[in-house]
Amino acid sequence: MTTTLQRPRKAPPASPGPHDRRRRAGWWLPYALLAPAVVMELLIHLVPMLTGIWMSFTQLTKFFISSWTQAPFVGLKNYRVALDVHGAVGSSLLRSFGITCAYTVLVVGISWVLGMAAAVVLQRPFRGRSGLRTLFLVPYAVPMYAGVITWNFMLQRDTGVINHLLVDDLGIGTGTGKPFWLIGSRAFASIVIVAIWRLWPFAFLMLMAGLQSIPSDVYEASAMDGAHAFRQWRSITLPMLRPVNVVLVLVMSLWVFNDFNTPYVLFGTAQPAAGDLISFHIYNASFLTWNFGAGSAMSVLLLLFLLLVTGVYLAVVNRRSQRA
Repeated sequence: MTTTLQRPRKAPPASPGPHDRRRRAGWWLPYALLAPAVVMELLIHLVPMLTGIWMSFTQLTKFFISSWTQAPFVGLKNYRVALDVHGAVGSSLLRSFGITCAYTVLVVGISWVLGMAAAVVLQRPFRGRSGLRTLFLVPYAVPMYAGVITWNFMLQRDTGVINHLLVDDLGIGTGTGKPFWLIGSRAFASIVIVAIWRLWPFAFLMLMAGLQSIPSDVYEASAMDGAHAFRQWRSITLPMLRPVNVVLVLVMSLWVFNDFNTPYVLFGTAQPAAGDLISFHIYNASFLTWNFGAGSAMSVLLLLFLLLVTGVYLAVVNRRSQRA
């Protein structure tokens, strides 16, 4: 007698519920919502960047402005000229690069110190703290052009408030007369001061927000153990603000290194040699000599440098965080 084994029948697939049907019907909604942002990103950033990279390989001068797509292809010639430190173009670009590096280090470093000091001082409540916070954020709230133009008037040689205060009121530098602040060697100090005035409130705002996340119990416990204020700052504040500082220093460095508005508004189109920042140098190399191919090559080199620095910075930060 033989028995026939019957295979168990598969259960029929369950019909999708109303929630699943609604989810499948609206699968396109996230893509539709992201599409305008993607299109604008391509139009505003990616397409001009690719166009600039293409221009860097051409001899796009004033003779081809009307038909810029027909500019002759020169390969890496513009890059070789920009990187030739023995030539006039390369040596001036290298000098501008050095000035920009010093400018970035001073502005970012001093702005961070001032922002950290103000954030720590204003961390504990006292009478007038809200007013000081508002006062410190005024440079960040003032429109950039209005603030820098005001500094331009203040730094004028004969009618500026700075010379009136230093020379006329305090009698400093009366033997040599009123100093020039917007030309000559003092132009570098002037642009550094103006950039710090504009940037340090941003550092203060970010660090003050980061300090709000640190529990006050930690400081109270350390005070009971005998830790003084500097030890609390070094052992508690700095380590717990590390994520904020990592992003803050990177963002400020990129902003300052690419700063174009401050020198343009402060000095005009003829910036002094001491204030020849690289972004303004590239602008002059493009629009004063009408050599847009060379200017595009310098811009691409600047982009590659900033990408390299950013990558190394993030790699070092991630490695230290993994060790910790």
